Amino acid sequence: MTQDKPNKGDETAPSPEQLREQVEATREELGETVEALAAKTDVKARAQEKTAAVRHQVAEKTTQVRTQLKDKATHAAHVVQDRTPEPVRAKAAAATEQVHDKAVHVAELARDKAPEPVREKAGQGMQVARANRTPLLTAAGALIALLLIRRARRHR
Repeated sequence: MTQDKPNKGDETAPSPEQLREQVEATREELGETVEALAAKTDVKARAQEKTAAVRHQVAEKTTQVRTQLKDKATHAAHVVQDRTPEPVRAKAAAATEQVHDKAVHVAELARDKAPEPVREKAGQGMQVARANRTPLLTAAGALIALLLIRRARRHR
C-alpha cells in the first residue's frame, strides 16, 4: 500500500492520476482479500461443500464396491459350477426340483388354511421372491451343490 520513497532528484512525484490508479488497485486487492476471508469464515457454506464432496465420494465408493461384490459372487458361482462334477450337478438339479415341488405343495396347503391377512403378506413375499428369482435359485443351487460335495467327501 505504501510506495518506496523516491530518491530526491531521481524521479518526480507521482501525478494525481497515478495516485488514483494506485488507490483503485489497492481497493480492488483489499476487496478480494475481504471476500476471501469472508468465504473462509463462512463455516456453514464450507461444511455444506465438504458434506456434498463426502457424499459424492461415498456414493462412488458404494457403487464401486457393489459392482465388485456382484462380480465376485458371479465368479464364485461359476467356479463352483465348473468344479462340480456332472453327477453332483444332476443330483442338485433333481433336489432343487423336488424342493420346488414340495414348496409348491406346502404353499397350497398353507394358503388354503391361512387367514386373509396372512395370505396378503405371503403374496407380497412371493412377489419379492419372483422379482429376485435368478439370484435366489443360483444361491439355492450353489448351496445344494456345496452340501452334496461335502456329503460326498465325508463318505469317501
